[in-house]
Amino acid sequence: MSKNILPVILAGGQGTRLWPMSRADMPKQFLPWMGGTSLFQRTLLRVSNAARYRRPIVVTHADYAALVKESAAQIGLPLEAILLEPVARNTTAAIVAAAEYASTRFGPNIALHVVPSDHDVEVNQAYWQANDAALEAARQGGLVTFGIQPTTPETGYGYIKAPAQVGTSASRIELFVEKPTAERASSMLAEGGHFWNSGMFMFEAGTFLAEADALSPDVTSSVRRAIAKSTAISGGLVFDEDEFAQAPNISIDYAIFEKTSKGVVVAAAHGWADLGSWDGVWKTNAHDASENFIQGEVTLDEVTGSIVVTDHAHIAVHGLTDIAVVATRDAIVVTPRSMAQKVSHIVQLLRDNTQTRALTQTQQVAYRPWGNYASVAKGDRYQVKRISVKPNQKLSLQRHHHRAEHWIVVKGVAEVTIDGAVTLLGENQAIFLPLGCVHRLANPGKIDLELIEVQTGSYLGEDDIIRLEDEYGRV
Repeated sequence: MSKNILPVILAGGQGTRLWPMSRADMPKQFLPWMGGTSLFQRTLLRVSNAARYRRPIVVTHADYAALVKESAAQIGLPLEAILLEPVARNTTAAIVAAAEYASTRFGPNIALHVVPSDHDVEVNQAYWQANDAALEAARQGGLVTFGIQPTTPETGYGYIKAPAQVGTSASRIELFVEKPTAERASSMLAEGGHFWNSGMFMFEAGTFLAEADALSPDVTSSVRRAIAKSTAISGGLVFDEDEFAQAPNISIDYAIFEKTSKGVVVAAAHGWADLGSWDGVWKTNAHDASENFIQGEVTLDEVTGSIVVTDHAHIAVHGLTDIAVVATRDAIVVTPRSMAQKVSHIVQLLRDNTQTRALTQTQQVAYRPWGNYASVAKGDRYQVKRISVKPNQKLSLQRHHHRAEHWIVVKGVAEVTIDGAVTLLGENQAIFLPLGCVHRLANPGKIDLELIEVQTGSYLGEDDIIRLEDEYGRV
């Protein structure tokens, strides 16, 4: 098996249909609540077979650079490069950027395996069989997409019509079908010859770029200009914002695959799910005797076919069927499970209202590469936070224009730097940080550091942080 396959992981989405867990500052692919490892980390592990793959390229939004680095470091997997989009421009621009980078770095014959970072994929013999067939077709000049053998009449997925058979070579694509009605989905399942459109691809970088130049030149020209003017960072590139923003916002299906004569599909029968909604989460997890999936502190009575997830409050549900209830510290969503795909509509309504916009952007528990923090209480000119710092991690060296802070250590050991002076604090010890001081918090210990922060001042927003040094490239 050739080792000349370069994984390209797409990790820039915000996952709005999994709100309120998934938010702009911590989208679903990076959330740690999915069985301990995140979907992004599971994707990294899936392409970590050194006999088949090179180290992966990750394409993501610039805001998620630290999350990508930290997630990869936690599972000990090195990356080839992180390519950072200053603005989201959909999958065509992201994949063109990765292909251009890969072609320059490894040559145009490098085979790319493009995978989203938010899918739940079963890795078994059928998975590798499909990948082998895709690589063979890519080496013959094909642009390969993977079609998953459907098991249920899904209305949340697009479909591909093709004379493909599981376990055989790639087949021509006859038709792309948009997300169907329930009746149409049932008809396609009964008819056969229709496959779920997985959003996974394989092709040689040069073949793809030549086709993209022919079919979507506005995208390729904008992306190349953005790369030419990009800024190098540790481990990757940040594309030029003005140039990258000129790329049309269009998916690879519309821009390339529905137009190309080189498109083929490989039929696959391994387990696969796009965890794009709470209904999708319900379908891919084990159920109790009443067909319910629960996570967190939950009590159910006469409830069937439902998903109830909470990370804080105890949720009690009585007498309902086929619903989704998801609760965080500051928001709850309740919807029929069959309509969970439309949670993104609620997110848009919240985002359009200045009074609720923050609910779509940040969690009350905000995850950072060094740990997390939660707002405990907030009022006029004060805010109380609980801060947790992982062992051997440190926050940025920073200062604030509008607030002073008091830190009280609850557990562990804190190393506090204030204007160059370093102090070690143990449990039940406290320190005052005056307005404007240059300071840093670190955990030199072997256990998590937990402290209470009391902020006072005229403005307490997260944007009043002037970073002077940072371990995670956020300066």
